[in-house]
Amino acid sequence: MISRRLLRIKVLQVLYAYYKSDQKDINLSEKELFFSIGKAYELYHFILLLFLEIVDYAEARIDLARNKKVPSFDDLNPNTNFIDNKFIAQLRSNADLKTFAENNKINWVQNPEFVKEVFNLLQTDQDYIDYMELESADYAADKKLFVKICTDIILPNESLCILLEEKSIYWNDDLDFIVSMLVKTIKQFKPSDGEEKKLLELYKNEEDKDYVKMLFRKSIAKRDFCLQLIEEKASNWDLERIAFMDVIIMQLAITELMEFNSIPTKVTLNEYLEITKYYSTEKSNSFINGVLDKIMQQLKTDKKIKKTGRGLIGEV
Repeated sequence: MISRRLLRIKVLQVLYAYYKSDQKDINLSEKELFFSIGKAYELYHFILLLFLEIVDYAEARIDLARNKKVPSFDDLNPNTNFIDNKFIAQLRSNADLKTFAENNKINWVQNPEFVKEVFNLLQTDQDYIDYMELESADYAADKKLFVKICTDIILPNESLCILLEEKSIYWNDDLDFIVSMLVKTIKQFKPSDGEEKKLLELYKNEEDKDYVKMLFRKSIAKRDFCLQLIEEKASNWDLERIAFMDVIIMQLAITELMEFNSIPTKVTLNEYLEITKYYSTEKSNSFINGVLDKIMQQLKTDKKIKKTGRGLIGEV
C-alpha cells in the first residue's frame, strides 16, 4: 500500500500547484491528487513487470547461445539458477499483476535497452555471482536476490530515473517509496502461494483514502488560520519572506495536528520535517521545526489539539 508519507507528499505537490494556478478549482485539484496517487501504484506494478523482463532477457541469451552453429559445453549446459527463480515463477502467474498490466496497458516493450542495462549491472554484482554459484538456489535465496535488485540495482539507477521522468511526470519522486513497497511484497510471498496471491493494495484501508481527501480539503479551508499562526510565531519574518513551499508544509502540519485526532503530534512533526529535507532548503528544516514547535504549544494551550485513541489519551 502507498505509505502515509508518500500520501502527504502527494497532497503537498497538488496543494502547491493549486495555489500557483490561476483557476483554483478544488474538485479538479482533488481529482488530480487521486490520479497522482494512482500513478504511483502503477509504478509499483511497472517495476514488478521489470523483474519478469530481466529474467526473460537472461533466458533469451541462454537460448541464443544454445542455438549457435558451434555451441560450447557451457552454451549447452548453462547455469539456470536465475531463470528458474521460484519467486519469479510465482510472479509470472500472478493474477493481480496480469490483470493490472492488461487493464492499464503497461509493459517494457519499448525499453529493451534498459532491461539489458539492468541485467548487465546485475551480472557484475557479487551477490548475484554468489547466487549463481549455488548448487541449488532455495526459495529464500530466490527472494533475497530480488530484494537486492530492488535496493542496490533499481533504486540508485540514474538511467531508470530518467526513463521514469520521460514516461510520467508523476513518477519523479516516487521510486524510493515504491521500492519499499516492492521489498515488502517480495518478503510476503511464501512457497505455497499460487496465482491468486494478493499484491499490496493501493491504500492500507479506507481510512487512508479518507485521510488524503480530508488533509487536502481541510488545509485549504484552514489556510487563513494557519497563515495567521505562522506569521505570529515566525519571529521577525513576514510571510512574504518565507519560502512558499515552507509555508505550505507548515500549513499541512498545522491542519494535521488539529484535524486528525488519531495521529500522534510527534508523528506529524517528524513526518513534515522529513519532507522538508527533500522539498525545501537546508536552512528550512530548523526554521520550520522552531515555528511548528511554537505553534503546537499555542494550539495545546488553546485546546485546539485533541488526541483520542489507544495510547494517545493524555498526550496533550
